Amino acid sequence: MDESVLCLPAAHVRAVCRIQGFQAASEAEAAALLDPAQFSFRPRSITETDPNFLQLIPYVVLGCGDRVFHYRRGAAGSEKRLGGLRSLGIGGHISEADAAGGNDPYRTGLQREVDEEIADVGPYTETFLGLIFDESTLVGRVHLGLAYRWNCVESSAAPREAALVASGWANRGELLACRNEFEPWSRFILDTWNGDTERL
Repeated sequence: MDESVLCLPAAHVRAVCRIQGFQAASEAEAAALLDPAQFSFRPRSITETDPNFLQLIPYVVLGCGDRVFHYRRGAAGSEKRLGGLRSLGIGGHISEADAAGGNDPYRTGLQREVDEEIADVGPYTETFLGLIFDESTLVGRVHLGLAYRWNCVESSAAPREAALVASGWANRGELLACRNEFEPWSRFILDTWNGDTERL
């Protein structure tokens, strides 16, 4: 079956903001972007090659003190174009099933994605970081990322899915030392991280 995923018209996104790479944004700016009147669920097989609609992807970075969680995307992952690359972000597509029984499919999907991929997150507080868009790649130009930092009390989180391999916790310096091994969205975040652990 062809999964239907949550999308926004690219024209709506451009009307609200212009992004290339990572752009810090407020929760109010994110709310303007996430206008439910603009939501639609479209077949992923079509939207993967149609830049007129951007698939919404929550991108959650887990942090604890000065360290963040990272992993490598294994062969079992659904996005083959990113296979083998390292990542800081947890998240994925918002499916049509996330709209059942609630009025906020985006938030429902965000929580579902984290719960499916990560075990033992424990208590945390959430900070909205900003938006990610990368028009320079085939995968990037059809996805819009909303980046969050979950400030975890303990570094107990661990992968629940086989698609997340070689995981661990590292500080900014350790991650920058292997920057080129990360997927573009994670590189954008690393390049703008100034060491403020409450923001990342």
